[in-house]
Amino acid sequence: MLEQLENLKKEFNAELQNAKDKTALLNIKAQYIGKTGKMNDILSKMKDASIEVKKSVGAKSNEIKSEMSEKIDEKLAQIETAEINENLAKNWVDITLTDGRRDLGLNCAGYHPVSIVQREIEDIFISMGFEILDGPHIEDDYHNFEALNIPPTHPARDMQDTFWFSDMKHLLRTHTSTIQVRGMESHKPPFKFVGPGKVFRCEATDASHEIAFHQLEGMMVGENVSVANLIYFMKTLLSEIFRKDVEVRLRPGFFPFVEPGFELDIRCLNCGGNGCSVCKHSGWLELLPCGMVHPNVLKYGGIDTEKYNGFAFGLGLDRLVMMRYKIDDIRLIHSGDLRFVKQFAEF
Repeated sequence: MLEQLENLKKEFNAELQNAKDKTALLNIKAQYIGKTGKMNDILSKMKDASIEVKKSVGAKSNEIKSEMSEKIDEKLAQIETAEINENLAKNWVDITLTDGRRDLGLNCAGYHPVSIVQREIEDIFISMGFEILDGPHIEDDYHNFEALNIPPTHPARDMQDTFWFSDMKHLLRTHTSTIQVRGMESHKPPFKFVGPGKVFRCEATDASHEIAFHQLEGMMVGENVSVANLIYFMKTLLSEIFRKDVEVRLRPGFFPFVEPGFELDIRCLNCGGNGCSVCKHSGWLELLPCGMVHPNVLKYGGIDTEKYNGFAFGLGLDRLVMMRYKIDDIRLIHSGDLRFVKQFAEF
């Protein structure tokens, strides 16, 4: 029976070598290690064998079956890679080429203003030693709420108009703070990173509110991090983005994931502080909630709060774009109108 298994192994290797596509490979898998395959045919004859034979044959069959399965997976990966490469070779397009319409100024858009500003911000933070992280749009309750010190009964949940999926376990993330949670799970302090992305909230739209908008989250954790560090990085960011000193104010703010928490506002650049629809006629625009990371949040991230502390902030990326380009309605940013995007094209 051991000899039969060795012969079966040789037969399998020969057929596997000739398999050229997924169909042939799956047929071989079913033929040899499927429920009604040749391996089971051999093993079914062991019922009258001695215990010693059953042990030796059983061990050998498991070894060969495992080897066959690994080889099939390896061959399948090779075939899939070859198919992908073949499709890429056939359908390859040089996206840097133009069709001549750019020279004529026809149907040309360019980078979206959010993309332009996001790239600039990423470059600014990279120059200051930050890492750029990303995270999924679809999140779970733990990463979106609980790990940010927002338990089920916390009143802060009332401030979030959330798009839940039908299983009531998953949701469209309501803030990019979820990237902070995942960043803490994958990094050991000291670290500093930012995470840009789109977020979703079920709320009424107006000149300064949308149901889908962009944020940029940032976090720095290390030893002896202070509010002064937070203010320095924020002022550096704003002066670089607006290419001039920007008037800001820091006022107390409540957020369950920071303690103490602050609201960093900038004087409205659309109206110069005189009042408009963007700043709700206050002259100031709420731009950057921030603060020192709450110890509970650090504990959820597996960080020793006796040794480390840090700051975090959440930047309204769309609002920053509106200030940069003096856009008076956030809905224009999300309209998909190429006439709007074309204003920011750089040829």
